[in-house]
Amino acid sequence: MTNNEKSDVERNGKSNVERNEKSIKKSNKKSIRIYHNPKCSKSRAALALLEENDIDPQIIYYMETPLSIDEIKSLLDKLDLKLLDIIRRSEDDFDELGLDDETLSEEIILDLLQKHPQLLQRPIVVKGDKAIIARPPEDVLTLIGDD
Repeated sequence: MTNNEKSDVERNGKSNVERNEKSIKKSNKKSIRIYHNPKCSKSRAALALLEENDIDPQIIYYMETPLSIDEIKSLLDKLDLKLLDIIRRSEDDFDELGLDDETLSEEIILDLLQKHPQLLQRPIVVKGDKAIIARPPEDVLTLIGDD
């Protein structure tokens, strides 16, 4: 370590290398997104687990600002799931909208999901090109540990 680096450590308590490593870790943590419904206990628990692990995710309040059809398709790709796998069948709207009709096209289902965001499984947590439905919420720990 050079004299300048020693002085820097004495002043700031950390070397440039340590600060850069911390900065890289923070930037990786910032790349986490959670599609969050604050009324959902599982969503709140997943968010709390992220925060307990020093992750400050981008929070998408999809009930306030519904996702576009393209955003839903992107999530499907990252989740590696079929469209019906991300729909909450327990919601009253599922039956009322006739989503149990196997003849509905994907286009119609996407349109209904976009217009009725409460039908989207939650919480969905995204890291890079991977996503999970965090049920149980502890599944986020596996996702954030994947590097």
